[in-house]
Amino acid sequence: MKKDKLLVIDGFNLLSRGYFATAYNKTEDQLPKNSKGLYTNGLRVFLKKLFNLIEEYDTTHLAVAWDVKREDTARRQKYDFYKASRNELAPALIQQHETLKMVLDQIGIRQYTMAPHEADDIIGSITKKWSTEVKTDCLIYSNDKDFYQLLNEYTTQVFNQKRVETFYTINDFRTEFGIEPSQWIDVKALLGDSSDNVPGVAGVGAKSALPLIQTYESVENLYQLLPEIDPKFKRYIKKLIEGREFAEVSKELVTINQDLDYFKTIDQTEFIYQPDFNQIQNIFDQIEVRIRLNIK
Repeated sequence: MKKDKLLVIDGFNLLSRGYFATAYNKTEDQLPKNSKGLYTNGLRVFLKKLFNLIEEYDTTHLAVAWDVKREDTARRQKYDFYKASRNELAPALIQQHETLKMVLDQIGIRQYTMAPHEADDIIGSITKKWSTEVKTDCLIYSNDKDFYQLLNEYTTQVFNQKRVETFYTINDFRTEFGIEPSQWIDVKALLGDSSDNVPGVAGVGAKSALPLIQTYESVENLYQLLPEIDPKFKRYIKKLIEGREFAEVSKELVTINQDLDYFKTIDQTEFIYQPDFNQIQNIFDQIEVRIRLNIK
């Protein structure tokens, strides 16, 4: 009997990577379209990768999480600077997102979009439920390092680096950083995240943020013990005092919500995926994406 294995896809992370990889140095007019005038470059990459992952990792359960518009997120509504530096999405990418959601519905794949929550919170809630109730392998497919905080003995992250899939486990994290995954949010609270416009503490960089959390365990404990800080960190006292509010806000912003109510009320059978490959191939042919499935 096949062992249950959950694959959770960070939808926009995979779609946007596929889109930009195949749109490089091209105008929208140069991107491939089907006979209905729909763009297909990122769509094709997403679907091909999805079914390669299902085959490669012997997936029995599957979920795709999507972000809502950034203006609709709780984080953005509370802090208007959050993700303010991000550019608007290209129309061709938006269209492929809409087409892809329709295709995934047609082939029976569970998708989740839950305003005002972000995809990270959906993924966090799904993986927590799986890890505490099912206790078998759970894979997060995303290149976003924010998911480090979700790693545990059952949950592993799969990165795509230079076209190679890399597994990143809780033991890999502990070896690399010398802290627990839950403490990643404290490191990020000090570091900030320029891609999301999370401020962090000015003047506290990668060479100091991690050692501070390795020594003091959390942002809260660091500030509580600031008067007695180790002499090797004394040069950061002024910066930490001036940046305390930013550190607290940053920790709030980077903390993934793993307790969305919806996922408390369902069981793991909601994620079961038993694909009908003839139907899927027909749908691929209808939208004119050239993908040939190897799974039988």
